[in-house]
Amino acid sequence: MKNISVNIDNIKEFATINEVIELQNEINSNHKSLMNRTGKGNDFLGWIDLPGETDKELIASINQVATRIREKAEIFIVIGIGGSYLGARAVIEALSNNFEFLRNRDNNPLIVYAGQNISEDYLSELLEILDNRDYAMTVISKSGTTTEPALAFRLLKNHLENKYGKEEARNRIVAITDKSKGALKKLADNEGYQTYVVPDDVGGRYSVLTPVGLLPIAVAGFDIEKLIAGASEMQRLNAVTSSIQDNPMAMYAAARNVLYEKGKLIEILVNYQPNLFYLTEWWKQLYGESEGKEGKGIFPAGVNFTSDLHSMGQYIQEGQRILFETVLSVDNPKNEVKIPYDEDNLDGLNYLAGRRVNKVNKMAELGTTIAHIEGGVPNIRIEIPGINEYYIGQLIYFFEMACALSGYILGVNPFDQPGVEAYKRNMFALLAKPGFEKETEKIRKKN
Repeated sequence: MKNISVNIDNIKEFATINEVIELQNEINSNHKSLMNRTGKGNDFLGWIDLPGETDKELIASINQVATRIREKAEIFIVIGIGGSYLGARAVIEALSNNFEFLRNRDNNPLIVYAGQNISEDYLSELLEILDNRDYAMTVISKSGTTTEPALAFRLLKNHLENKYGKEEARNRIVAITDKSKGALKKLADNEGYQTYVVPDDVGGRYSVLTPVGLLPIAVAGFDIEKLIAGASEMQRLNAVTSSIQDNPMAMYAAARNVLYEKGKLIEILVNYQPNLFYLTEWWKQLYGESEGKEGKGIFPAGVNFTSDLHSMGQYIQEGQRILFETVLSVDNPKNEVKIPYDEDNLDGLNYLAGRRVNKVNKMAELGTTIAHIEGGVPNIRIEIPGINEYYIGQLIYFFEMACALSGYILGVNPFDQPGVEAYKRNMFALLAKPGFEKETEKIRKKN
């Protein structure tokens, strides 16, 4: 079975392969630091061995709970923000039918999300839908006090208890939280919720292969054992070698940093499959939160082609030459559609009759790559044999390890996020949260 791979042929006009290979000693050192847990943020490296060490009893328990939820609920709500929901959503959307919301839902609940925003309209409209639907939910938070999910959970818990009564509501809530402390852990113990643990040594944006991601993915009806098997294969490959030429994670990390040193400050993740949109969103959080600190880091952006070729395509082709693209190139789509012959041929498309739509998409991908390279935009290509649980599992581990290596090359700690706290302090001060009186006063004086 083929694995995902990285092709850097299309950066040659901007950086030589030798320049990439010259980072080998640095990659070796950083890889060793990660594997030996001696580098920055080493208390958050539990994800490195996670796929191969996932307990079969945990998988069995998650599948059992997922089956129970599917029997009870038409809708399953995932309450969380950042890594507490993006990873699960990325996998679910990648594997789902593009029109899942219109399909007959006899077996699997529709997965919806809350706690990722503070929109009153969003929450009001969700509660209105839930008045007439059977539902269950999971709340994902290590502390239980993060504002967005805590607020959403308070509203939804109240709605659930009013609708079903407290006893039945308990059976429709799963808490994924700290193993021993925090407000959510205390509430879960008091109420008797089914609980799963967010490991202490796995940060939120690296947590999709823990119950944080595995439970929602299982409830959606996907095979979490195959997901973990794919990630395990990337884990195995990474453990064998740190060679840039043999380890695709090392190659991606090295190539993007060489381009960064040449003034390519923005990386655009490109997909040609609409259901990879949230994989891009997860990738943006992973790389933005891991690398963007100390005045450093590649800015992660994303586009969905070919639709965005008719909007962002103009800037990419002729705007400032400070960007490069990483293309998610899928070899084989899940379905086959051939273009029919039309007698009148008013649209002029008969030259494509009998060909698969995927062939047209692939030529659009190749044509775009050629145009962008000629326009001064380097291209890295990540080649993915297909979209299924196994290859999505590979892609998750691939991006996680490459991100860690890349962050170490930059000289930052890829496992903290001190800048995220700035908006929270201001928000709490403006809301007059107890304990933030000094910050409230400072804001008053400024304004």
